[in-house]
Parts: sequence; structure tokens; C-alpha cells
Amino acid sequence: MSELVTSSEFRAVLSGMRRQQVMDIVRGAAFIGAVLLAWISLRPFVDLGDQQLKDTTTGNEAPTYITFGCLAVMTVALAMRDNMRGIATLLSPPFMLFAAWLAITVVLSLDPGTSIRRVSLTVCVIGVAAAIMLLPKSQHELMRWFSVAALVLLVVCYLGILFAPQLSIHLASDTQEPQLAGDWRGAFGHKNMAAGIMAMLLFIGIYIVRSGAWISGVAILALASVFLLNTSGKSAPVLAIAVLVVTSLTSIVRSYGLRMVMLVTPLVVLNLLSIGTVISPLFAELVQHLPLDTSFTGRTDIWTFALQSLQERLPTGYGFAAFWGSDTVRSLPEGKEWAETASHSHNGYLDTALGMGLPGLLLLIFAVVITPLRDFQLADEGGNNGPLAMALLRIWLFGLYLSSLESFFLDRSDPLWFTFLLAVFGLHYLARFKAVG
Repeated sequence: MSELVTSSEFRAVLSGMRRQQVMDIVRGAAFIGAVLLAWISLRPFVDLGDQQLKDTTTGNEAPTYITFGCLAVMTVALAMRDNMRGIATLLSPPFMLFAAWLAITVVLSLDPGTSIRRVSLTVCVIGVAAAIMLLPKSQHELMRWFSVAALVLLVVCYLGILFAPQLSIHLASDTQEPQLAGDWRGAFGHKNMAAGIMAMLLFIGIYIVRSGAWISGVAILALASVFLLNTSGKSAPVLAIAVLVVTSLTSIVRSYGLRMVMLVTPLVVLNLLSIGTVISPLFAELVQHLPLDTSFTGRTDIWTFALQSLQERLPTGYGFAAFWGSDTVRSLPEGKEWAETASHSHNGYLDTALGMGLPGLLLLIFAVVITPLRDFQLADEGGNNGPLAMALLRIWLFGLYLSSLESFFLDRSDPLWFTFLLAVFGLHYLARFKAVG
């Protein structure tokens, strides 16, 4: 009888091990699949010469909505199964206040249909990003998953350059911005997005090298560096170097207040020297003496138009994602017709204010500027100050800086926004839970 019991117990152990192995595969596949879905999208290698093309983003198609919706349900369920405590920590004041105001701006939107459609995908993407950072059971597991995702993305982008250059390199025949001919964009719709992601991959590569996986880490660093240079992006390389420099100083500067000044001051300066030039003649004159394109590649006209429009609805904005590309921007006066085809203002903070008013902008700053830095401080003081925390800090800070010249905050399934979210939620969890090696 005892042998039968022992045999039964043995079979139960084997069954449990098989279930665990299956769940391990599911967790890894969900993480890598979600990251690659955000990075590569369901519509990579867009033909920019298509005369019918109006929007190169991937957030307007039903398959994208359905896929992210299903993925959100699955990843949140997986996270709740193994880490309900982690999910519960998301009910924090910064996130809850921002979510509440987000819902209000949808209700008050001048274009409710557009706001509802766009917020539905944005919420799903946020849910996926928050959940998948709880799926790995160790830092080593997370490192391996990031390695696989990063290498797959790079291979896809390089295969595009080699075998479909007309779909992965900007051409003179593109319907928009033919002057970018020759710049690499890979699977992305624009070279600026490709440059931003490649810069973030540099931080991931450094993290992987520091974690001990030299071969994959060096491969990611080399491939991402070459691709970044060939995008001819101006902002991303400079900002990436700046981020590497200032974050390295966090090992010397230990106090939260000084770290705040050190990391956030460049963000303030970037906005003053960019969007500030159309607000204050003083900043405009100052930029004249700097080795910069004083029009910021035509961005000043967009900033001026956006600021003038914002003055009309400072308290609530126009509604979540209900300004650019909606019926709100129609019947414009002579000389402003170009605004009907603009997709954003090239400044994430300004676009947030346009959609959610000044309260929304302040809550965004509270949730994704102040809180993550505080989380990094807590993680550092709690012993979670290894390569992972530094990589997340760098991705987060790079996203903040880049948003002074590009718009991806809350932009549905935008690859930059999704990667930025991984850093925000990763720092959130590191501040509250001890990372396992």
C-alpha cells in the first residue's frame, strides 16, 4: 500500500513539475511576445510611398486593438496568479489620480468617439506593461527575456535593410519628408522612432553585459549602435550620451534632492530651449547663439499653433488624444492648413496638456517624472541598486528627455511609450520588492 502511495505521490510531483514547466514557457512567451508586438507591431515595414498612407502608426487597426486587449487579459491574469501583491501596489495615489483625470478628459472630450477608441488601446497597453514586469521570477530570467526580444528586433530590422531596403530605409519617393532619403528606419515607420528605440536598446545591452551575459549583451550594443548611427537621428544619440553621463553620477550623488536637481534640470533646460523659444523672446534669442537649428526642423511652427490652441482650453484640454488627427483640427485659416495632417506637436508634455489640460499635465509629471525617481531612490536604499535598476533609470530618463522633442506619452501602442512604461513600472516594483538574483 505504501508503494502505491509513494508511486501516486511521485506521479503528482511529476505532474506538478510539468505544469510548472508549461507555465514557465507561457510566462516567457507572454513577456517576449508582448515586447515584440509593441516594438515590431502587426504592421512593420510600412510603404511610405503609398499615396493612401496618412498614418504610419499602428494604433488605428482593429487587429492591434484585439491583440493588445487579449494580451492584457492574459498577462494580468498571469501576474495575479503569481504576484497579486505586486498588482495591488499599482493602486497608488499617483497612478489612481492620473487614471481618474484621464477618465474625466474622455467624458469631457470634444470628440468622445476618438477619445474612447484611443483610450481603450492605451489602457490595454498600460495593463500589459504593468503586468509583464511581474512575470519573471528572477533578474536572470528577466535578463534572458530582454536579450531574446532585443536580438529578435535587431535581426528583423537588419533583415529588412538587407532584403527589403525600399521598406526599411527612407526614400526620396516617400509621400512625406523625402529629404530623409537614405536614413535607416528598419521595421518602424520613421527614423526618429527607430533612433529612440535603438538608444533604449543600448541601455538594455549595457544591463545585459553587466549581468554577465557578455555575448548577447555585446551583440545588442554593437548592432544597436550601428543602426542608431545609420538612422542619422540627431536627438537620440546626444540624449543617450547625456543620460549615460548623468546617471553614472548617481553612484556619487546619493541624496534624493540632489539627484532630483541633477536629473531633472536637463529636462527643464531642454523644454526651455525648445518649446520655450516660442513663449519667451529671451529664450529665442539665447538659442540664436547656440549651434542649433533654431526652427528645430520646423517644430517651432507646430509649437506655436499648439500653444495658441491650448490657451482656449487650459482647464480640461480638448479631450484625451482628441486634438491632432481628429475633427477638432478642421476648417483652419489660410496658412494653417498643414495642421490638419499633423499627428502630434513633437513635445509630449505639450500634447498631454492639449488632451488633458494643465491638471492632466501636472498629474502626468507627478506620475511619470517625480514618482519613478522616488522609486529609484527607494530601490537604491533598499539594496535593489544593481544593473537592472540602472537600466530602468536610464530608459526612463531618456524617455523624459526625448519627450521634449517627440510625442509618445500615452500614444496607444507606440514602441517608445511601451518601453518607457516598462521602466516606470519596473522601478515601481523594485522600490517595493526585493529582487531575486
